[in-house]
Amino acid sequence: MIGIDLELTGCTVLIAGSKSGSNKAVKRFKSQGATVLTAQEPFTAIQLLEQASLLVICDAEPERFASVTQASRIPVMHLEPTSQTGSITLLGGGPGALDLLTLRGVHALADAEVIFADRLGPAEHLPLLAPQAKIIDVGKLPGHHKLTQREIEAQMIETARGGANVVRLKGGDPFVFGRGYEEITAATAAGIPVNVIPGLSSCLTVPAVAGIPVTARGINTMFTVVSAHDPLTDIQLEHLSKLGGSIVILMGMGTIEQTVAGLHRVGMDGQMPCAIIESGTTQKQRTSYTQLDKLAQTARGHSNPAVIVIGEVAGLPATLASIAVQDEPGLLAPQLEVA
Repeated sequence: MIGIDLELTGCTVLIAGSKSGSNKAVKRFKSQGATVLTAQEPFTAIQLLEQASLLVICDAEPERFASVTQASRIPVMHLEPTSQTGSITLLGGGPGALDLLTLRGVHALADAEVIFADRLGPAEHLPLLAPQAKIIDVGKLPGHHKLTQREIEAQMIETARGGANVVRLKGGDPFVFGRGYEEITAATAAGIPVNVIPGLSSCLTVPAVAGIPVTARGINTMFTVVSAHDPLTDIQLEHLSKLGGSIVILMGMGTIEQTVAGLHRVGMDGQMPCAIIESGTTQKQRTSYTQLDKLAQTARGHSNPAVIVIGEVAGLPATLASIAVQDEPGLLAPQLEVA
């Protein structure tokens, strides 16, 4: 992949192919620091060979440049020419830490021409991951949307119709409360090819980095992931509490008061262990371990983005700390912020 497997700074690259078919390759190599020469015909390409250190054939009829390849004494690379219609890649960026972005995701960003980026996930690293791409910030804050969902979809489709390789970068996984299916539905209806690259969801990764397993043998056999962007009903909360599993809440800081009050009404024990993990997996990560009676009060000291865990598993980090202190008095126990 260009920008990942090749060091191109200071290199002179000769790109042979039609102007329309090679325009993406030209932009891509230039963004990686290479000096780019272009030739639309074999005769011109042969004349420029001595000036180049890499030959790239990028044409719908690559056999046209067979004589150039034969005459070349430098490495030769073949790339697919630019399509008249672009594509959209729906990419899950993970919970925020750069090294939790998948390798497939890194490759997609390196090939992108236009990126529509949410505020969560690895968006702050895009200048490093995709220096060649135009970045459009479509991140949403509570009560403030730069663009509506329909406007985002329309802009992505219009950009892809212009021939661009579009990446829609979303935090976590695009199919976990990410409205990703709406976006691929809109693109498919418009006749735009769509590719989906999954991402690591915060519902699993964020509790894990706080030392909380969402399932643990002998404690629970299930976990439920819920969006509490809107308050949950008492019927929903009653079902959740009776399952006996872990409850992992995303987008729930704004409705935490209602959630706690509702769980009390349906009979959940006020001593039930809980945890709040703010900005999980990042340098700003901060975790509080508490119990249901104190959860709403504890939440006032945290801000979004945060993941809330309710269930016996949320108390396991404190158990680990206790074991460490008992077994190894000189060992530094995990740093727990207990409310």
